[in-house]
Amino acid sequence: MNDPLASVRAVLETTAPRWLTLAATLPPDLLRRPPAPGEWSAVDCIRHLNDAERDVFPVRVRAFLAGRNLTPYDPVAQGSGDVGEAPLALAEDFARLRQESLVLLAQVQPGDLKREVIHGEYGPVQLAELLHLWAAHDLMHTVQAEQALMQPFAAGSGPWRPGFAAHDVTRDA
Repeated sequence: MNDPLASVRAVLETTAPRWLTLAATLPPDLLRRPPAPGEWSAVDCIRHLNDAERDVFPVRVRAFLAGRNLTPYDPVAQGSGDVGEAPLALAEDFARLRQESLVLLAQVQPGDLKREVIHGEYGPVQLAELLHLWAAHDLMHTVQAEQALMQPFAAGSGPWRPGFAAHDVTRDA
């Protein structure tokens, strides 16, 4: 990546439209279906992305720009939890929050990437590392959601099911 700011921004710009499409077109019961007991459904993933978009990444970017240290975030203890939101409402809320974050990200200059603060759990961290985390976090939880969505289709694919072995979390359940 020659321009990490542009690469991170490109990833962050794709996430909300992807989620809006999933939430607007897929049945809500499929979006709420966990891939296996105790694992996150697609709705759980978008809810977590909303929490991170509201309480973690923009807050931390502002802290870096102000030279303030970072406190750890525990998504289980500090996340919003399931309050029965409609999948499309969650995706729309995420899209709104993400648009605000993209405005903030536009304020970050290449010279800011080396800014360093102390994270309460990890010690010294740089803004560039946080931005890479943000993009990877988006992709990880979107892939996680899509893997959850894949499960009933993989299970129903008959003789082709072994082709999904790397993603089939319910095969031996």
